[in-house]
Amino acid sequence: MLVVKVNRRRLVAVSVAVAVSGALLSGCAPGALAGQARSAHSPKPGPLSDELSQALSFQYIGDSGVDETINQILMIKNVARDSLAPVLSFKALDKNDHVLPHVKVSTVFGSDRGDLVAPYGSSSDILRFSGPGEHDVADVRVTVRSTTKARFPAGPHDVTTQALDSHGREIERFERFSAVRLTNEDDIPVFVRVAYILWDQPPKGVTQQAVEVTPVGDLTIVPAHSTAVVKVSGRAAAAVARNSYGPAVSIKAYNSQ
Repeated sequence: MLVVKVNRRRLVAVSVAVAVSGALLSGCAPGALAGQARSAHSPKPGPLSDELSQALSFQYIGDSGVDETINQILMIKNVARDSLAPVLSFKALDKNDHVLPHVKVSTVFGSDRGDLVAPYGSSSDILRFSGPGEHDVADVRVTVRSTTKARFPAGPHDVTTQALDSHGREIERFERFSAVRLTNEDDIPVFVRVAYILWDQPPKGVTQQAVEVTPVGDLTIVPAHSTAVVKVSGRAAAAVARNSYGPAVSIKAYNSQ
């Protein structure tokens, strides 16, 4: 198990000693993505996991200061040549680096469950805070519980999303869409999941947070230099109907397994 303090604006190299621990995260936290498939086997700490964990470093960006960018981002840097599936846990910190004991930290893409695949280079997850003091979070402390090589390698570029209507025409993500087209510009096929995210509308000075996250479809393969289409149905269709034409939604694809 590797514990790392993550500074808001500075990438921290993981260079501390590794202490093996049998403690793993339990199931999905409340408010995390529902219905997502877990890894086929729960990763267990060990010499290989410890070695892979040291390939990861993190940066927390609460607010980039740039309009139209997502808040509460956890940047993940992987210097291993393999795509990795970490299981992380977090402690929220205030501006004085004191732990906020009543703030629960969960994720949108599942890096706290081994669902997110981090390719060589940079990737990201989105953090969610809840509980007394949630608006006082200035930083996070990351614990790398375990790390395994991903079952499916991920490419260096993000898979992009485009909302489609029932006739396959491109529409805005704020509208009531029926499908999502995924585009992969990498040289390898990639496996992704899609999240439909509803954001809150916080007052000035407070970071914007994902208040509702709904999976669209299931694990989907997108061929190299090609596209795939995921239909919107079930819970996802209900969420789109409920939140369409609102002010703040996103459709995000992320590498998974």
